[in-house]
Amino acid sequence: MPDYATLRLIWWLLLGIILIGFAVTEGFDMGMGILLPFITRTNNERRIAINTVGPVWEGNQVWFILAGGAVFAAWPYLYAVSFSGFYLAMLLVLAALILRPVSFKYRSKVDSPIWRRAWDCGHFIGGLVPALVFGVAIGNILQGAPFHFNESLRSFYTGSFFDLFSPFALLCGVVSVAMFAMQGGFYLSVKTEDPVRSRAITAARIAGLIVIVLFAVGGYWIAYGIKGFELQHFTAFAGPSNPLHKVVTIQVGAWLDNYKKYDWMMLAPIFGFAGALLAIITAKLGKGRFAFCCSSLSLAGIVTTFGVSMFPFLFPSSTNPNQSLVIWDASSSRTTLFIMLIAACIFIPIILAYTSWVYRVMRGKVTTQSITENKASY
Repeated sequence: MPDYATLRLIWWLLLGIILIGFAVTEGFDMGMGILLPFITRTNNERRIAINTVGPVWEGNQVWFILAGGAVFAAWPYLYAVSFSGFYLAMLLVLAALILRPVSFKYRSKVDSPIWRRAWDCGHFIGGLVPALVFGVAIGNILQGAPFHFNESLRSFYTGSFFDLFSPFALLCGVVSVAMFAMQGGFYLSVKTEDPVRSRAITAARIAGLIVIVLFAVGGYWIAYGIKGFELQHFTAFAGPSNPLHKVVTIQVGAWLDNYKKYDWMMLAPIFGFAGALLAIITAKLGKGRFAFCCSSLSLAGIVTTFGVSMFPFLFPSSTNPNQSLVIWDASSSRTTLFIMLIAACIFIPIILAYTSWVYRVMRGKVTTQSITENKASY
């Protein structure tokens, strides 16, 4: 069995991989919902767009469920603080996620334009709201959340729902929406034909430009605007999880310290910018598959930038910085992490293999003829 400190680091890496998987896969099916009102004109065009993700969207949600399960089992302090502090925001996401499957299943039940339009709005809300809230949550994590612990390690969150929507958090929310829209647009460019394809490319390129600009603005804001957290004193890397025994300082620009210590971490934001830029350029040249891969690389780079910038923090506290959660004092026991690691080594490859098989079987473009001939289409 690996030592406790190493297991904690491994699970931090696994959580990052899971979040990247969620962003890349859920990004394009939620992105389709975000773009649906803007790139389709007729009912057949909307059916084409919806059916590009119809066979795969449920499988994509495995990454979201896996992320929640990993946080619950591997990082119980993080789960307790985040799900209690962001409770109303999580309920909002849950309501939007519930609306998505209902919109898929009910849209074709009644042959009425008003009925179908209503469920198309459900697709839009089900894509937009989670993307926005996830980005807002990341913005709040980077700024630190107002929570603290008492002597018995009971957590207290002292913020309110409306406190979550600070200017920086809203910026992160818009970046998240633009990321998903970019991913969804480039996916539709691969899976559809004109006129939906050309509109999707245009929308994805606009979203990509927004991602590049706002990602740069966010980086500047992190460097010169918001206060970052820095771990000054901590010795219990392999000790029991207890977030009360460390010294943390806060100062503007502290989130950039890791890049000064480890130059290779600069690859994460570079991939974030370069992936989006290459996707914009290659999509214009008709290289749809390559553009989608570049968009996926951009999302992976942006998610990784968030992780490596904060390392080793999981959830900073603005109320009491010394009680912030870091990867070495917020985890489950060593035995639990090891057993879960074995399970992850077994099931994550199965998920990847199954997902790859599904995408291979469902390869090809969705056309008017295909949705007309397939009675099971949405």
